[in-house]
This record gives sequence, C-alpha cells and structure tokens, in this order.
Amino acid sequence: MNIEKIMHSLEAKHPGETEYLQAVREVLISIEDVYNQHPEFEKAKIIERLVEPDRIFTFRVTWVDDRGEVQTNLGYRVQFNNAIGPYKGGIRFHASVTLSILKFLAFEQTFKNALTTLPMGGGKGGSDFSIRGKSNAEIMRFCQAFMLELWRHLGPDMDVPAGDIGVSGREVGYMYGMYKKLTREVTGTFTGKGLEYGGSLIRPEATGFGGLYFVHEMLKSKGMDIKGKTVAISGFGNVAWGAALKATELGAKVITISGPDGYIYDPAGISGDKINYMLELRASGNDIVAPYAEMYPESTFHADKRPWEVKADIALPCATQNELNEEDAMNLINNGVVCVGEISNMGCTPEAIDAFIEHKILYAPGKAANAGGVATSGLEMSQNAMHMSWSAEEVDQKLLGIMQGIHQQCVKYGTEPDGYVNYVKGANIAGFMKVARAMLAQGIV
Repeated sequence: MNIEKIMHSLEAKHPGETEYLQAVREVLISIEDVYNQHPEFEKAKIIERLVEPDRIFTFRVTWVDDRGEVQTNLGYRVQFNNAIGPYKGGIRFHASVTLSILKFLAFEQTFKNALTTLPMGGGKGGSDFSIRGKSNAEIMRFCQAFMLELWRHLGPDMDVPAGDIGVSGREVGYMYGMYKKLTREVTGTFTGKGLEYGGSLIRPEATGFGGLYFVHEMLKSKGMDIKGKTVAISGFGNVAWGAALKATELGAKVITISGPDGYIYDPAGISGDKINYMLELRASGNDIVAPYAEMYPESTFHADKRPWEVKADIALPCATQNELNEEDAMNLINNGVVCVGEISNMGCTPEAIDAFIEHKILYAPGKAANAGGVATSGLEMSQNAMHMSWSAEEVDQKLLGIMQGIHQQCVKYGTEPDGYVNYVKGANIAGFMKVARAMLAQGIV
C-alpha cells in the first residue's frame, strides 16, 4: 500500500475536506503493515474502495420559522459502508456541520461499529441547522422537513440513524414521527427513541458509561485501580454526563466539565446533585457552563480555556473533534496523567496522539472508547426486532461485555514488543480486518 499515493488521490478529489482526510490518513498509517501481509486485499483494491463512501445524499431543507419566514438549510446523509450490516450512525444538527465532518464521522463509524461485533455498517448525517435559539415548534418543523427528504433511504435493514450533537430524544422523536407517518410502518429505523415507543434504557448515558468501562479495563490491564483517581472531563452534554455518572460510581472523582465559554474546576468533585445539574445546564439552551460556579461557590470558572491545564490522573475529551491539541497533551503529561480516553469523536489532534504514544501514556481512540453509544443503539435495534424490552441492568451488562470485548481486540492487535498497547493501532486493525474480510467475501460490488 502506497499511503502517499492514496492520500494524494483523495486530496485531489476532495480538496479542503481536512477532517475526513485526517481520519483516513490515521487509519492507513495504523493498518499499513498488516495490509501488506494480505496480497488478496491489494488485488481486490480494498483500501481504494473502503476510503470512499458508498453514496452521499445532499439535499435542501426548507422550513418556516415562527415569524412566518422561509428558512433554508443543507442536509446530508453519508452511507459509508454496509459490508457487515445496515448503515448505522447519528444525525448531527449544528452550524459547524460540513460534508467533510460527516464523511470523517461515517468513516470512523464503520470501524467503530465493526469493533462492537454487532452487525452494523457505518453512516452519518446531519445539517448546518442549529437548535440554539429555536422554539420547539421550529425544531419540529425542521425535523419534519429534513425527514421528508431522507425517509426513502432509511429502514431497519437499510440505514438506521440515531442522535448526535444537537439531536437528542426530542429531535429523534420528531423525525421518527414523520418517518412513521410517511412509511405507515412502525419499525426500529431510529435509535435513541423515547422509552414509550421502542427506546432502550440507559441509551442517553451509554457513550459515557462505555467509555468508563473501557478506561477501567485499560487501567486494570496495568494493575491500576480507577478508585481514587481524579478525572478531567470536557463537555457537559449527555456524553460528559454519562461519563461523570459512571466515573463516580466506579470510585473516581470528576473535577472538571467545560463548554464553549470555558471550564469549571471543582476540587470537591462533581457528583450527586452536581451531575444532575449538568442536565439542567444543557436543558437551559444557553450552551454555557459558567452558571455552575454560581450554583456551587466552591468551584471556579475559567473563561475561554480548556480543562487540560488542570492536574488529573485521567483525561476524558467528551465534547467535539480536535478539542485536545499537542500543547494540551504536554500539559497533561507534565502533570502526571496516566490515562486518556477519547470519548468524543477524534477528540485529539494527530500531534496530541503522537505525544501520548511517545510518552507511553494509556491512550484510547474514540472508535474504541466511545463505542458504547452505538453498541447500545445496536442493542436497541435487537430489542425492536424482537418486540421486547430489556431491563437497565440487562442492557448495562451487555454493554460492559461489549466494551470488554473491544478492549481485548485492541490488546490483541495493538500490543508492541515492549508490552505497550498502542490502542490506536489495535482498534484500527481490528475494525479494518473485519470490514475488509467481509468486503472480500462479497466480491467486487
């Protein structure tokens, strides 16, 4: 495999799609050695096929706001790869959404879903629509207009969307309601649904829960205990909330959360009612964390800064892509961090990842550490298909088993001669091998 030749070709075809190109390069570097051991992959041009999505839908979404004015947004759905199952991946509503970001997310989702061992392919979708400042009625009308354009390309055995940034249970409900009306079918086409109509228990917490299960396995593999460890978390949405809940349950102390306005440092620990208050902050619609310091005076708010300057044993990026850079990584390393779990998608820049690996820090990439969300979505699909519902304890136990299995795969493929586990390499190879073998078995399609 000639990585530079492949990347040059992609850059020429997709100029300016920096997030997507970054994600592809990272995977290709990780899998180069194992790929070259399989000439049958080269003969079938697996890489050239795998780095391009199966198809992309781009569409105009027109809706009417509360003032009666017509608004127009762009909508997308990237169906990246369905070699091992129907396309599966969230829908993101945020002003920052671009095709490059959705392609990177769908590409990553393909390998993440493969790691879960559940039969799910990779996809992602979204729009540059932002829910911030919108009324419920406006959000409903937008979701319905979005689904009017996309519904024909979705189905329980074709493409199963879920939530992502800007898309919570409310937005999923509005989209699913319109989908159901158009198809006249009640199916498990969406995940992240409300419990009243087919949703799974612990789905909102699942990404954070799964991330902590993975971090716990990493620490155990090196003879360390998570109990008593301090944890720096970024973000304050569902992912950060779930991570804070499970970290506290496992005996760690969460000391930071963050938002676009800065971060909160709470040396007493963010637990109990403080974790619940994170949900109140998110529900307020202001998208800021500063009010936390007013509610809990023992904490401090640091405006326009990220939490990675705080001394912590464990760092968990839970917000968005490339939120932790090389400078942040060196701050953490110099402050004695022992483990970094990327619970946001591609939360660390390549330079930050290189720094963690160079210093032999336990580092888990998002496609492994944050697979708990889509794993639980897969469990929701199973419950819908069987027309039944599992208890929270049953779902949680299945999630724990899936995350332990992902950790084992990463160790299998990522352990280096000196004993250090390169989880980036392990996750990429494990996910790639499953998808590549499935593609090979199905011929040139």
